[in-house]
Amino acid sequence: MTLVNTKRWLENHYDDPITICEKIRAYFKNEGVTASEIYDFLSMNGMYKPEKNKTDHLNAFINCEFWEIVSKERKALKKEWDVPNIPIFILPSDRRNKMITKDYNGKSGIAFSDKLFLFLSDTNSAKEVKAVFTHEYNHVYRLSKNKKNERKYHLLDTIILEGLAENAVLERLGETEMANWTTYYSTKQLERFWIKLILPNINLTQEDHLYHRLLYGIGHYPKMLGYCVGYHLVNQYLRNNDLKVSDIIELPSEEFILKTPNSPTTE
Repeated sequence: MTLVNTKRWLENHYDDPITICEKIRAYFKNEGVTASEIYDFLSMNGMYKPEKNKTDHLNAFINCEFWEIVSKERKALKKEWDVPNIPIFILPSDRRNKMITKDYNGKSGIAFSDKLFLFLSDTNSAKEVKAVFTHEYNHVYRLSKNKKNERKYHLLDTIILEGLAENAVLERLGETEMANWTTYYSTKQLERFWIKLILPNINLTQEDHLYHRLLYGIGHYPKMLGYCVGYHLVNQYLRNNDLKVSDIIELPSEEFILKTPNSPTTE
């Protein structure tokens, strides 16, 4: 993995994130997307929106040791999960996004098989940075090993992807560094959500409007529904089989539900 010098980009272009995304566009190979489209996508997933009183916020962010922390962590993680040499982009998170601030402690990320984005706040501790990087790094490994195109993922694929990543955080850094959403529901609630809400819909694709409603718990669905159920499924699998995340990270998603009664067939 290669750390891109986004610190310099921020120093020169903080007020114009489209220019920053124009630099990122070269990493979206053969996708024909514009810088504006990339910014819309990244900001939807946690990237900052310029603030009027930027000086203190920007200086605080640039002076954080995020790049040094991630550089050290990638060496440690590579020993466990050897991923391709892909670019890592570190940028500020959106401080006005309530989901980012409340559910993710001011940090988020996006992982692809060929690139990784971290959106951080100047209030994030070193352990919090390690946690989100571990989560996203775990994604990159699984995505790079899975032959299925990311855009073809079913709901089951995505919740298992998220479940594996957050269980990896638990193993490496402990419960205190896990995402807040892992504590939202009891085991009984999660089992009920799985059977009644997720299981009948595991074959949904991203084109289906219900896919995102179930994944994030939008509308009348329990908050962060898919993430929470995915964490529970993977955690139970690990406990029942006395395994670690590295032992199961390449397993097909269907493997995690083979012992579940009345599971529909996935495509």
